[in-house]
Amino acid sequence: MSEQQPEALKPLKTWSHLAGNRRRPSEYEVVSTNLHYFTDNPERPWELDSNLPMQTWYKKYCFDSPLKHDDWNAFRDPDQLVYRTYNLLQDGQESYVQGLFDQLNDRGHDQMLTREWVETLARVYTPARYLFHALQMGSVYIHQIAPASTITNCATYETADHLRWLTHTAYRTRELANCYPDVGFGERERDVWENDPAWQGFRELIEKALTAWDWGEAFTVINLVTKPAVEEALLQQLGSFAQSEGDTLLGLLAQAQKRDAERHRRWSSALVKMALEKEGNREVLQKWVAKWEPLADKAIEAYCSALPDGERAVVEAKSASRYVRQMMGL
Repeated sequence: MSEQQPEALKPLKTWSHLAGNRRRPSEYEVVSTNLHYFTDNPERPWELDSNLPMQTWYKKYCFDSPLKHDDWNAFRDPDQLVYRTYNLLQDGQESYVQGLFDQLNDRGHDQMLTREWVETLARVYTPARYLFHALQMGSVYIHQIAPASTITNCATYETADHLRWLTHTAYRTRELANCYPDVGFGERERDVWENDPAWQGFRELIEKALTAWDWGEAFTVINLVTKPAVEEALLQQLGSFAQSEGDTLLGLLAQAQKRDAERHRRWSSALVKMALEKEGNREVLQKWVAKWEPLADKAIEAYCSALPDGERAVVEAKSASRYVRQMMGL
């Protein structure tokens, strides 16, 4: 009598790319992984005429990027956010921020600010909505051209966060305008952004960053160079000085936005770690960092010099932004 052969395990009834896990896929895996159909055929990404501009754009700036990996779809967001959980998370965050606005306004917060600090805000804070909007544009480009849907999702939530930062700034601009109608809040921000020396470094950096078409370079200049510079100069240094000037609202708002920035750094770090698994990628990333870092340093120097105790702020912001990359292995 022959021995009975063990019954072969039947594949789970699930999406084919998840069947090999031999477990029920998580919500994150179901709604986030392997969703880009344009990656199925790199020669004709959108199943259109291979000579169409959109086709050649993706072939050049996505598939022919010098940043290579055998399987970008293996990337996973460390926070495993999906649209549902992102909204739950940020609903709580926005409730907190709105509570700050309401509570401190009821206490007459803005009326207690010194005239000197109010004029400082008109120069170094309210024009930031242009910078945050440009960061949003940079993140949404990464979302659009990334070679894996899990990367796209991270960039999508980052884009939404930058829009939230922008709206917070616009809201505060209106409140300050109501309290100090003679300072020019809501009227002078574009002129300050385009002409004030404090902003010209960041303006040059972000405007040039938006012309980095290669998906890997776009990720590098936005997430590894520009965002650390912005976050350390504005959220950390400006936020800290705001607290010392009695501007509790701006200090707490900056702290709330830094929580978003920390999450952005987590997924960026995970993507860099994955990229460094492939030989040659370290040199590619370091080359891009070396290209863009001088502009970031220049931006920090110009901006932080306009803050109280600007010399110390410059040193601390530059050091902290470099430390972000060092912790990622770059």
